[in-house]
Amino acid sequence: MEKRSLSLAGHRTSVALEPEFWTAVERLAAEDGLSLAAFVASVDRGRGEGNLASALRVTVLRRVEAAASGQAMSSD
Repeated sequence: MEKRSLSLAGHRTSVALEPEFWTAVERLAAEDGLSLAAFVASVDRGRGEGNLASALRVTVLRRVEAAASGQAMSSD
């Protein structure tokens, strides 16, 4: 696991993900023209009550599935 610290909504938080997921999150952020922090913040805003790390993993999975089926999907 790789832990990274970010500022979300004015508060510092840490998120631990496997390095492969961080690579995927960084790629998706770049595809969306967002900084890593902005991308994570967009996922954070849409996650509801769940864990942020889990929400990031699910976002990666959904985007990979959408790409595999030829669909476009936003991070929100």
